[in-house]
Amino acid sequence: MPVRDYYHDIVRNALQKDGWTITHDPYRLKLTRKKNLYIDLGAERLIAAEKGLQKIAVEIKSFRSASEMKDLEEAVGQFVLYERLLTRYEPCQKTLSSRSRRCKRISL
Repeated sequence: MPVRDYYHDIVRNALQKDGWTITHDPYRLKLTRKKNLYIDLGAERLIAAEKGLQKIAVEIKSFRSASEMKDLEEAVGQFVLYERLLTRYEPCQKTLSSRSRRCKRISL
């Protein structure tokens, strides 16, 4: 389990005050049988106009190390990695740069 960021609880509370329901803390992406990746939070909010749910994954960064450039490099790298993995494994999950995409809902 990953260590929580310094601002984790502050961001979580802000999302909840804005009407988001925290669904995962942390949000786990199953890559293979033995490999998992953890994004800090998963949340959803009811959208009345679309009559559906809007879902987001939130990665929290504080940039508190001695090198802010190193923190930035790591944050950008994580963003690119998470965006690609979410697009591949969770196509209905929105990322910051995602466009609207059509998602098939499969009922079992």
